[in-house]
Amino acid sequence: MSSVVSFYFSYLLCLCLGFVCVACVCYWNSQWRGGFAWDGSTLQFNWHPVLMVSGLVVLYGYGAVLYRVPLTWGQNKLPWKLLHAGVMLLCLVLSVLGLCAVFNFHNAKHTPNLYSLHSWIGICTTALFAMQWAVGVAGFLLPCSPMALRKLLKPVHVWMGASILSLSIVACISGINEKLFFVLRGNTTQAYASLPSEALFGNSLGVLLVVFGLVVLMILSNQKWQRPESRPEDMTYRPLLQEDN
Repeated sequence: MSSVVSFYFSYLLCLCLGFVCVACVCYWNSQWRGGFAWDGSTLQFNWHPVLMVSGLVVLYGYGAVLYRVPLTWGQNKLPWKLLHAGVMLLCLVLSVLGLCAVFNFHNAKHTPNLYSLHSWIGICTTALFAMQWAVGVAGFLLPCSPMALRKLLKPVHVWMGASILSLSIVACISGINEKLFFVLRGNTTQAYASLPSEALFGNSLGVLLVVFGLVVLMILSNQKWQRPESRPEDMTYRPLLQEDN
């Protein structure tokens, strides 16, 4: 019972931190950066951090811990597989939209793309995520996928999922730092070094993202909170629509 209580406390903390992260990145770009648009202006760029934080970090973290919820353990696993895949697909769509926002902005301003370390990490993370999702669907949802392949893929899938989340947070933190350097550069009254309110808020957002990631990784790494393995008699392969575990 104490393990279940501690899980739900951690899970609630995860949900709250994720909501606060999304609220903060929206507030930052609305309060200090002028709001949002999709017209090639700086306001279009503001969609980039919002979509990447919402999709590639927060919603991704929510989807990653979905199997850890004890209420799902005694039920048919297939609906939860489909929900997990659907949530991750939404994350991927939001991430691609976030990339489109920044690429369109750069092209409109004749700014080079993919020249910074932040952009390298971000594009590689999104590409890894896309491959992870495709392999996950092929390996765990398609009827032609044998059980032996699923057992082989599972530890790799779990490890890669945690790695992608970690890379996503690194990309977001470096992006926040890069953005603050750009917008506060040359500002004699509010230089980054003097830590004005926008810099303080941006740095705090980075810290919140790190804490969110640590909570998600703690949930994923706790052996007591892992979904119980199927019984041996349930391990024989069944087509997608016939799974009952």
